[in-house]
Amino acid sequence: MAISTTSFPKIFHSHFECRSDPEFSSSPRPEKAGTRRFAACASSICAGATSHGLSSLIFRFPPNFVRQLSTKARRNCSNIGVAQVVAASWSNKSAADRVPSSAAVNAFDAAAAAATAAIESVPVAPLEELQAGVDSPVVDNFESRQDVQLKDLDLKEASFLRSDGSLAIHAGERLGRGIVTDAITTPVVNTSAYFFKKTAELIDFKEKRRASFEYGRYGNPTTVVAEEKISALEGAESTLIMASGMCATTVMLMALVPAGGHIVTTTDCYRKTRIFIETILPKMGITATVIDPADMKGLESALEKHKVSLFFTESPTNPFLRCIDIKLVSDLCHRKEALVCIDGTFATPLNQKALALGADLILHSATKFIGGHNDVLAGCISGPLDLISEIRNLHHILGGALNPNAAYLIIRGMKTLHLRVQQQNSTAQRMAEILEAHPKVKRVYYPGLPSHPEHHLAKQQMTGFGGVVSFEVDGDLMKTIKFIDSLKIPYIAPSFGGCESIVDQPAIMSYWDLSQSERAKYGILDNLVRFSFGVEDLEDLKNLSILGSLSWNGPCLMPWESKITEIEQPTSP
Repeated sequence: MAISTTSFPKIFHSHFECRSDPEFSSSPRPEKAGTRRFAACASSICAGATSHGLSSLIFRFPPNFVRQLSTKARRNCSNIGVAQVVAASWSNKSAADRVPSSAAVNAFDAAAAAATAAIESVPVAPLEELQAGVDSPVVDNFESRQDVQLKDLDLKEASFLRSDGSLAIHAGERLGRGIVTDAITTPVVNTSAYFFKKTAELIDFKEKRRASFEYGRYGNPTTVVAEEKISALEGAESTLIMASGMCATTVMLMALVPAGGHIVTTTDCYRKTRIFIETILPKMGITATVIDPADMKGLESALEKHKVSLFFTESPTNPFLRCIDIKLVSDLCHRKEALVCIDGTFATPLNQKALALGADLILHSATKFIGGHNDVLAGCISGPLDLISEIRNLHHILGGALNPNAAYLIIRGMKTLHLRVQQQNSTAQRMAEILEAHPKVKRVYYPGLPSHPEHHLAKQQMTGFGGVVSFEVDGDLMKTIKFIDSLKIPYIAPSFGGCESIVDQPAIMSYWDLSQSERAKYGILDNLVRFSFGVEDLEDLKNLSILGSLSWNGPCLMPWESKITEIEQPTSP
């Protein structure tokens, strides 16, 4: 909140700003600095009340300022709330009315006396420190909190929160948000550049003595909150958020794999990732070994034959949901000084902690479960500060910065992440079991099923198996199309992980430019279906994902199951 502080900048500036609740902020609390400012302020108020000089400091207030202060005063009376209300009421009067009456002066004196009494029990800093003023490191620390710029501040979550759900709600916001506001939601800071009051501040920033931002491509306060929230969930030292998941993937690969380097990846992965590895990286002299997700002998062989810089894959993979033994892979790679990066988009930070299992980096398309509402594109990568800094440096050159409005949507989406993932885990598990038992479904791919090749491994390293199920219908391309077209609830669309259920036929959605035989090389058959379950009711998904009522000559089936039967029935001429 703005207030002219020409005469007493060090006394009054911080008192007229909304501040985060210190009881729930993990940023260092400037108790001594606050005591010093408070003591100086109290004494100055007394002097100002006598000389009638305080009113000259008050020039403008936001319309709701008096209301905010009166509310704050009730719970922060020790922070001269009464004096602020009196000052604010003066500011709303005309200039002629601003000369305080004797009653106002008496009220002001009483408020100042109450404020002074409230802090008599608090130790006051020595006079030498008070005289140090801006040179005091504690004062500097406090002032850095007043900046809406905090790239290097320690904003880790408070230790009293133990659950991922609570962290997803509070980490980076109530717990250490650097943006100075009493708002529950994080403000969107729409700016492309940041200013410095003096050149000395700019030099301090350049020499890393001052926490700040410089340019929108290099960081944004709203984006920092999203990064801190993801770091808290992943147990990571640092997180970098970008404009999309593919942006995070490509920048990471280019930043960490040197020219002429070698990487190891897996046969099953997102197609655009495969295209980048097969067509773009070779232009930089970077080669790749492609192994089956379970082929640890192949990994060991590649590590022996090549100077491997990085092992990179998804777990679970797309679209067959294969799982990597992250701990074993990490052990093998680290012996040869190779880094391990896992794309955990299908798992989410709630179902799997790749960093805790030994991976160096964890990557997500935040577009999916993290955002969770099919309304934003974003990608993120988390890990140790030194590695993230390397990636960040290249990111600053290439661009791909996340818009702060998109960062706000990520923050908003994460507040319900644990609720959505719980529902999606449960629905996907049940539907996978129903589909696997159906005679018109040839095969189901889901880590939660005992039939899955890595089911035992998934149980060891995952707490939930995700909200996506892939399966093969007993039919050809056209019969699979009829099945998908007849579903009532899910949208036919790319992507996954949102509140709405989404279904797609990979042979058409992602691989239609390839021939049938070329698709088959990647295991993409015409009858493959990928179903992302949203947060709709399970019974609705079973009973309403059809058009019309159908019957079955045999065991009684639910309408969902009958739909698979319908696609086998001949169409009337």
